[in-house]
Amino acid sequence: MTFGTQESPSAVIVLAAGDGTRMKSSLPKVMHPIGGRSMVQHAIATARELSPEHLAVVVRHQRDLVVQHVTDFDDQVRIVDQDEVPGTGRAVEVAVDALDALGGGDIQGTVIVTYGDVPLLTAATISDLTRYHREQDNAVTVLTTNLESPGGYGRIIRNEGGEVTAIVEAKDATPEQLALTEVNSGIYAFDAAVLRESLRSVTTDNAQAEKYLTDVLSIARDNGHRTSALTIEDRWEVEGANDRVQLSQLGKILNERITEQHMRNGVTIVDPATTWIDTTVTIENDVTILPGTQLHGDTSIGTGATVGPDSTLTDVRIEQHATVTRVHGSDSVIGEGATVGPFTYLRPGTVLGGKGKIGAFCETKNAEIGQGTKVPHLSYLGDVEIGENSNIGAASIFVNYDGVNKHRSVIGSHVRMGSDNMYVAPVTVGDGAYSGAGTVIRKDVPAGALAINEAPQRNIEGWVEKKRSGTAAAEAARRVRERNADESIEEG
Repeated sequence: MTFGTQESPSAVIVLAAGDGTRMKSSLPKVMHPIGGRSMVQHAIATARELSPEHLAVVVRHQRDLVVQHVTDFDDQVRIVDQDEVPGTGRAVEVAVDALDALGGGDIQGTVIVTYGDVPLLTAATISDLTRYHREQDNAVTVLTTNLESPGGYGRIIRNEGGEVTAIVEAKDATPEQLALTEVNSGIYAFDAAVLRESLRSVTTDNAQAEKYLTDVLSIARDNGHRTSALTIEDRWEVEGANDRVQLSQLGKILNERITEQHMRNGVTIVDPATTWIDTTVTIENDVTILPGTQLHGDTSIGTGATVGPDSTLTDVRIEQHATVTRVHGSDSVIGEGATVGPFTYLRPGTVLGGKGKIGAFCETKNAEIGQGTKVPHLSYLGDVEIGENSNIGAASIFVNYDGVNKHRSVIGSHVRMGSDNMYVAPVTVGDGAYSGAGTVIRKDVPAGALAINEAPQRNIEGWVEKKRSGTAAAEAARRVRERNADESIEEG
């Protein structure tokens, strides 16, 4: 059920206090990544889309680590600490108390409760829940879905008229109740006043000895308030990740949805099954993504560009009509119409100008490469600035590290550098300069000059037969020597 325009709640409370033992990880469960963000970051980002007056995150397990993670992402979130009393009901109770104290009076209106381990929940669904809750004049509205195998989910109990009368946790349910397929997602819309009042009556008299948030519904109903449910068909929106298997399943579903949305926006993704795209990536229309490509972080791709196959890019900006083939890169910029790859490593600080080229088996770092400049193959460019329309010969190395400090080199425009050059930084090569093959450039090269290292070649005749006798090389050399001697005799 979808209602259309966005409806904003007064407050959103994200529960993120659990220890997540089934993850078997030193990392808190809610901080495990999926689709470019942690699960709790997804929950916060979704809540922010609704522009609530208040947004609180309840924490406990590895408190300091989670708080730092959350506030680095959104420093306007209200952090609430759960106390020693266990249970989701208590977590919400301390959050409501904290929000009341923050505002100098009791919060009013609709309060949404969601979780830090439900990463696929969308703002549209929360908006629909909020709207339905208000239109039906409910005190409590629970978001539900139907599952063929409900497992450990709480069951929704309805009366003959279809009204929701209670939510029963699986561990407390009868066999008849366990047979029900409509389940509690754990996501609610509450009237703030009813929530505050009902939480005071919630006890720990249950199998888990916890304050269940689910008890609020039956308490509110017993007090004469209206309770209901909004059922959604998409089970994945309310699916949580309690272990790494479930996290992987959710990651696959999320990626399918991300790639589908990009394709519907005009992006060609040849093989969505082998293409992984973070939620934070932006791609313009008429881009082609080839198989085996992973796009992470703040990567952006301009119209008409082609990326892949077998490329992994993190925080890389690719401008229009560029081509990136079999590249591993991060924190770099690839200009309009430029080409990179195959088998190229772009390290942070690489900026390639429009129509430039970084070819096969090259590595770059802190390298600014001007428009139209080409680095065809087999080179390392570190801490260098190169002007426009220059050519760096194959097997060039910028020697930027003296064992203590890094040094920067500057190469001008319209430069033609020979193969197998070494640039011992810091060094400057002027505009229009040339160099010969095998040159080691230790001094600045003036504009228009030719840099060469002249050393006479010395050939020691017969060295192999004398010093490597008995080898295949010596035998080959002997045959050639004898053949040449025979030819000389014949000519004589």
